[in-house]
Amino acid sequence: MKMTTRRAIYPGTFDPITNGHLDIIKRACAMFDEIIVAVAYNEAKKPMFSLDERINMVTKVTKDFPKIKVVRFHSLLVNLSNELDANIIIRGLRAVSDFEYELQMGYANASLKKELETVYLMPSLQNAFISSSVVRSILPFNGKIDHLVPEIILNDIMSKS
Repeated sequence: MKMTTRRAIYPGTFDPITNGHLDIIKRACAMFDEIIVAVAYNEAKKPMFSLDERINMVTKVTKDFPKIKVVRFHSLLVNLSNELDANIIIRGLRAVSDFEYELQMGYANASLKKELETVYLMPSLQNAFISSSVVRSILPFNGKIDHLVPEIILNDIMSKS
């Protein structure tokens, strides 16, 4: 009997990676053999951190997770899934508004590749309100963010504000 690797892609901008993202990554590690954290080049979102900075932060945060591989991408998610031989997409849902958007994206991806499945995970309650945009909105006012982001990248984030 042939064993197949359960490989999933967790795509995002991760500008910056937050405790909410990390929560989803940890929980996905319990479900899959390999998680590919795909950091998107997305200039339309006008990221605060460069692609290299975001990849470095994600790599730092996930360095002790043996199931994690960090990659960059600048293509359709469907194309990346073909390149990486991964037919599962992981997405986090915090609120109904996330669900509406993610459902549309999941259907769009499935219309391009019928084998592609999207798994939606809700963050733990203490992380449900955290987003990269919340972190970025607090930074200009020197607000406290240490409860929102992994400690290992706090200095990286603060040096940018």
